Amino acid sequence: MRLATVQSSTGRHVIAQRDATQPAHDITALAQGDIKHVLPLDLAGLNLVRYPVVDLGSFTWLPPVPEPRRIICIGLNYRTHAAEVRKDATKWPTVFTRFPSTFVGHEAALLRPDISDTLDWEGEVVVVIGRGGRRIHAEHALDHIAGYSIMGENSVREFQLHTAQAAPGKNWDSSGSWGPWIVSPDAFQAPPEVITRLNGVEKQRGNLGDLVFDVPTLIEYVSTWTALEPGDVIATGTPAGIGHRESPPRYLQPGDELTIELAGQFTLTNPVVNEPSDLAAHPNTRQSEEALR
Repeated sequence: MRLATVQSSTGRHVIAQRDATQPAHDITALAQGDIKHVLPLDLAGLNLVRYPVVDLGSFTWLPPVPEPRRIICIGLNYRTHAAEVRKDATKWPTVFTRFPSTFVGHEAALLRPDISDTLDWEGEVVVVIGRGGRRIHAEHALDHIAGYSIMGENSVREFQLHTAQAAPGKNWDSSGSWGPWIVSPDAFQAPPEVITRLNGVEKQRGNLGDLVFDVPTLIEYVSTWTALEPGDVIATGTPAGIGHRESPPRYLQPGDELTIELAGQFTLTNPVVNEPSDLAAHPNTRQSEEALR
């Protein structure tokens, strides 16, 4: 089973599809307008025939959970990536957070900042929580997963490297993407694999079997210090192959197309455009600048 959130002229809809070969159904009524309400359910056993069939081509894709309460990101969680950035493995997971406003849905444009040309790709498998909890033991962690998706957890490297705290490089509006689907765990016969391509050229490949800290360990660790809720997202880390470590470095440019594949399931595709030139004139931006004076 797979789930998505989409937008039409009449509002948001929650969509379910048995698999890519089957019709898509509008389950907005069951979800009460919010995908978080269906994530705790037994998705594999969901009977879709009672819900209307819809044409996916008539919608705009949103991130599957448009406003998750928590977006938890894990850094340096592939040994290959830690090696390429010359970082040693850590005793505990490296954790940072992102805001929902930093992500767009499938086919929406990624915004390259107008004051930095260092927007870099990071394809990742993400875990979406279905059953919440606090202090979840690793041996029970998989029972709390609604499904898996993929994310362009992209970074503005210049700002990421300002200090030891990654947040400034990770939270540019519309710099990342995720979706378009959440796929239930029963769809996978092997650890979910992510493949990142730039303009059709493969840049990254890794699967959850390659993680330094596996998914149960991540859920146990994160739930130690914050209660997880349905719809919370844990991005598991990116494998080797970032543009920052190419020689010379290769960053995302206007006109590029970034495609991230959840192997055997679906792809997430986004064009790259420059941040609008009038963004600096936005009232919120002016107020923030004045507050810093």
